[in-house]
Amino acid sequence: MTEVAIIGIGIHPFGRTPGVTGAEQGVVAVRRALEDAGLSWRDIQFAYGGSLDAGNADTMIDKLGLTGIPFTNVANGCATGASSFIAATNAIKAGEYDVGVVVGFDSHQRGSFKLDPAAWGLGSWYGESGLAMTTQYFAMKIRRYMHEYGITDDALVRVALKAFRGGALNPNAWRREELSYEEVAGSQMLNTPLRKFMFCSPSEGAAAMVVCNAAKVRQLTTRKPIFVAASVLRSRRYGSFEVLSPCHPIEDADSPTVEASKAAYAAAGLGPRDVDIAQLQDTESGAEIIHMAENQFCAHGEQEQWLREGRTEIGGSLPVNTDGGCLANGEPVGASGLRQVYEICAQLRGEAGTRQVPGKPQVGYCQVYGAPGIGAVQILKL
Repeated sequence: MTEVAIIGIGIHPFGRTPGVTGAEQGVVAVRRALEDAGLSWRDIQFAYGGSLDAGNADTMIDKLGLTGIPFTNVANGCATGASSFIAATNAIKAGEYDVGVVVGFDSHQRGSFKLDPAAWGLGSWYGESGLAMTTQYFAMKIRRYMHEYGITDDALVRVALKAFRGGALNPNAWRREELSYEEVAGSQMLNTPLRKFMFCSPSEGAAAMVVCNAAKVRQLTTRKPIFVAASVLRSRRYGSFEVLSPCHPIEDADSPTVEASKAAYAAAGLGPRDVDIAQLQDTESGAEIIHMAENQFCAHGEQEQWLREGRTEIGGSLPVNTDGGCLANGEPVGASGLRQVYEICAQLRGEAGTRQVPGKPQVGYCQVYGAPGIGAVQILKL
């Protein structure tokens, strides 16, 4: 099977950029990825991209160039960026193309994400009861998880503290100030047990990659490639409790994250202990805690000890969300999964600056979770 490599990465800073549309931020990210790869837009044979609120990605060609390439719009909730990446890698594996671009961007209004229950197959009652506020779902899920596995509020605080420490070291992050334990633990309670500084915020930003047939790397660029060992997407099964679920099923089933993780490890021929650095979806503090176990990095209930011992810090045994994750960057939905890929590539190249993980990491892991129950995993390696 054809191997896929990443030869260029680009990012537009996350946060708020008044006067610049989401699509324009996407153009910036693509141009930076092309420059990084040493290529021009005319070298690109195809593109995949998406956003939730900032328009169709294919409109970017008005600024990038009307070269006639196939440009496919992708929409898959918070897994939009990861889904675009998977589609692009599959196109190369199928032998259709040798080099292409993946881009994700978004620009959301301030405040909570807006949701029309009918668009997700739910009745108006879902919104009237308050469940359409996804903060409710995340709070219910982590509260039950904490009860079942003995996790305390201390773990939720420590995830947020780590995120803001990472953000303070990341020039592309939105939130670039560290917070104290007391500031996080004493911030406004939004949905028990989750407080203000334990949630990410809707934001703006963009990220892009140039991907290619690994056999053609030397013909295309002098850039040292990052190889895609696995790129997997799974949807929910009956019995899993997911965002926008109208009820909790009688039967229990693994989340799509668990299934995507297992499939990715199998495809890569690697296991959790082979991973040197990870990016895990942290829409809020509880999500990172749950995903640590769902991606098989630790057993359920071990997360609190890991956090207290600093194992997921930049200098720990498994650094997690070194760029500050969603908590420090916010979540522009279309870009979030590709921000993860950008950070892993920067770390594997040794180009992450003051947040660089020591010890020359060789294998990186990305996981994103999207509504209404999508799990996506990428494993990257040198």
